[in-house]
Amino acid sequence: MSEALNDLAAYIKERLDAQVQDSMVAFGDLTIHVEPSDLIDVLEFLKNDVQCRFVSIIDICGADYPAREKRFDVVYHLLSPYTNQRIRLKVRTDEDNPIPSATEVFPGADWFERETYDLYGVLFTGHPDLRRILTDYGFEGHPLRKDFPLTGFVEVRYDDEVKRVVYEPVELKQEFRNFDFLSPWEGTDYVLPGDEKAKAN
Repeated sequence: MSEALNDLAAYIKERLDAQVQDSMVAFGDLTIHVEPSDLIDVLEFLKNDVQCRFVSIIDICGADYPAREKRFDVVYHLLSPYTNQRIRLKVRTDEDNPIPSATEVFPGADWFERETYDLYGVLFTGHPDLRRILTDYGFEGHPLRKDFPLTGFVEVRYDDEVKRVVYEPVELKQEFRNFDFLSPWEGTDYVLPGDEKAKAN
C-alpha cells in the first residue's frame, strides 16, 4: 500500500509540481499541502484525472494551532473507489483570509464547510449558504478553537415562567478545586487501604 501511495505522490507531483507545496506518506495515508489559491484546481485534477479519480469527498475538518501565524489547517479527505485509495489535502489559513469553497467540485462539501465555519470560524468564498449548522444562531464564538473557554460564554435553557428559551451568563455552581490525585477521598484523618504511600509523603 505504501508503495502505491508513493507512486501516486510522485505522479501528482509530476503533474501539479507548482501547486503542491509538500507531500508525505504517513500512517497509511498520502497527505499533500496546497495554497488556498490552488485548492480548486488541485481538487478538480484529483477528481477528474484518470489515474486518480478521487470522486468521493469523505470529510472536511479543521485543526487549530494558535501559535502559528496561519493558525488553521483545513483538511480535505477524499476517496477513490476505483483505485481503493485515500488522500488528504491540507490548506493553511487564518480567521481573516477565506479559502475557496469546494462546493462547485464536490456538492457534498456544503455541510462540511458549514461545520468548519461554525466550529472554527474559517470563511469560505463562493459557498451558497455559509451559516452555522451545529450551534444556535445567536451563539458567540467558535467552540473548537483552542482559545474558546471550556465553560462557554452563555447557558441556554427553557424558562417555564416566560415560556421561551433564555440565554444567561455561565454560572459555575462550584468553585475551582485543586486535586492532588493521590487519593480518591479527601479530608479523612485515617489511612485508607492503598493510601499508605500517599500519606507517608
